[in-house]
Amino acid sequence: MSRVYLDYAGASPVDKRVLEAMKPFILKPGNPLALHEEGQIAKRKIEDARVYISHLINADNPDGVIFTSGATESNNLAIIGMSERLKNEGKHIITSNIEHISVINSLKKLEKNGFEVTRVPVDRDGIIRLDLLEEAIRKDTVLITVQAANSEIGVIQPLDEIGRIAQRHGVVFHCDATAGLGQMPLDVKKANISLLTMSANSIYGPQGVGALYLASGIRPIPQILGGGQQRGFRSGTENLAGIIGMGEAARIAALEMREDWSRLTKFRDRLIKEIPERVRDAYLNGHPVKRTPNNVNFRIDYVEGESIVLSLDILAGIAVSTGASCASLTLEPSHVILALGVPPEKAQGLLQVTMGRFTKEEDVEKLLEALPGVVERLRRMSPLTPANYFSKEG
Repeated sequence: MSRVYLDYAGASPVDKRVLEAMKPFILKPGNPLALHEEGQIAKRKIEDARVYISHLINADNPDGVIFTSGATESNNLAIIGMSERLKNEGKHIITSNIEHISVINSLKKLEKNGFEVTRVPVDRDGIIRLDLLEEAIRKDTVLITVQAANSEIGVIQPLDEIGRIAQRHGVVFHCDATAGLGQMPLDVKKANISLLTMSANSIYGPQGVGALYLASGIRPIPQILGGGQQRGFRSGTENLAGIIGMGEAARIAALEMREDWSRLTKFRDRLIKEIPERVRDAYLNGHPVKRTPNNVNFRIDYVEGESIVLSLDILAGIAVSTGASCASLTLEPSHVILALGVPPEKAQGLLQVTMGRFTKEEDVEKLLEALPGVVERLRRMSPLTPANYFSKEG
């Protein structure tokens, strides 16, 4: 059985061009602090990667790109490090109620240390309430942290408007761009973003590599201490091959994002249209248009999401998910779906489909063909299915 992979939000395959760029540096030594030739080559390659990433997010200063082990570490450094830096100016932070678990847990740690956090709700489409965001700002507000796009429902937040609000009130703006990087245009200058979280794997680079962009004058307190690499913001010898891979992935993303957007949007919109036509009681989660081109997230009543995922995997060879894999170890309903106003008893039957650069039309077709039969089979076994459900016309 040929496999179909539609879980790019969980993990994206590495682009072969990225792998080719990394290969020469996987076996070679390369410490950028060393003065010999190998060290200087490593230093130049890391600086090249910074330039490519800066171009992707329209940042003027490549030196503002700090490499990390991934988006989670970047979020920790941005939120905890920046709040600790600013604690003498105030201890109030504003965020949305649909952020990634690494943001949520960073904020919980700060709350234990005396910070206050206001979680601004989103509307039924998953878009943050800008009026409530601005109303929440106080004299002691030091940080706004809002994601670019949601990793579960793909909804894109109004970054430019949030940035203007932050600038108007003199508040630092951090953005977790993990789910949006390479999927949507990002402009740190236009959106007045002071700190931007990125992951290499979001743009078909290797896992275990990420970056945090720091605007001029932004200096979070380091969370990893050591030899003072990367201007002291993140100690530890750099992951040379991984960083080269992230740089190459960013270079390719800047060139091909527009084409990927156009192609994936057609797939996305076809799924949004045809899944409810083929599967009764299936409802789209999140805004139908203001979402990344690769994301479709449905609530399917009377079945559990895990059952759909396992059935599609075993019976049809299709890999999908129920939502954020980072939170899959918990049995609680998705906080993102609950934030949209979906009742907890309805928040279990989730299907998340995320596509990418290597998704083909036939992959979409195979999912559309397999899904109705899988859902009907599960509903016939489910105690949640109402009596006489199948005797009624859909």
